[in-house]
Amino acid sequence: MSRELEPYQLVERSIIKKYRKTIWNPFIAAVKRYELVRANDKIAVCISGGKDSMLMAKLMQQLQRHSEIPFELEFLVMDPGYNTLNRRKIEENAALLHVPITIFETNIFEVADNTEQSPCYLCARMRRGYLYSKAQELGCNKIALGHHLNDVIETTLIGMFYGSQIQGMLPMLHSTNFDGMVLIRPMYCIREKDILAWKRYNNLDFIQCACRFTENCTGEAATASSKRQEVKQLISRLEQINPQIEKNIFNSIHAVCLDTMAGYKSDGEEHSFLERFNANSDQ
Repeated sequence: MSRELEPYQLVERSIIKKYRKTIWNPFIAAVKRYELVRANDKIAVCISGGKDSMLMAKLMQQLQRHSEIPFELEFLVMDPGYNTLNRRKIEENAALLHVPITIFETNIFEVADNTEQSPCYLCARMRRGYLYSKAQELGCNKIALGHHLNDVIETTLIGMFYGSQIQGMLPMLHSTNFDGMVLIRPMYCIREKDILAWKRYNNLDFIQCACRFTENCTGEAATASSKRQEVKQLISRLEQINPQIEKNIFNSIHAVCLDTMAGYKSDGEEHSFLERFNANSDQ
């Protein structure tokens, strides 16, 4: 008689079997294509408590279990000032999924709530800084964040529509403030709809948004949220006409033809097509 699997084992099996094509394979593709994990890395997997970061934790566990490349993992949960219910939910889900989390407290919400600056901007900067700092303290050389394919394409379109720039979201980048630290995004190629399907299939319940500023916000945070929602809805409508729209947008950020651009920035310096045009004219 076969042994009945525990809930966390069923979750792990669903990743490898039922969602192999839509979650596991795209995850492995990103790790390999962007060279996100290398021998002897020690990676801090940053968990906010939502569906994306919790799935990322399980994916990284599975990768470590099956990979021939030796690397270490730390599962970091930064508490910026969660209420009791959200903190408990994160702890319960981590226990359910057998993710050995390390929780550390900060006063980010308190500080951001008492600033004249944009609380969301300050909160984001402080979160990243605390995560890098704690990861470095634990001997890690990388932090992993749970951004997925839809975050990537939505961020690109938001920059075009509302920021007058074409700016992407890299799968890996060096920290500018913490020497030797690298940020990776292992879920770069996974669609949000597939994450939601995995969550529903396993009857999992994660925290949605624990931010105290966006609950009743009518300012900058609400505006940013509404713009992202507008772009989500636009992509959804376009997908009804062209089912390949997400894939096409995603592929386009890997195939930017600089020779056809009137201008671009590199390392903070602006360039014009005239540089090449005039250089060719002088020949």
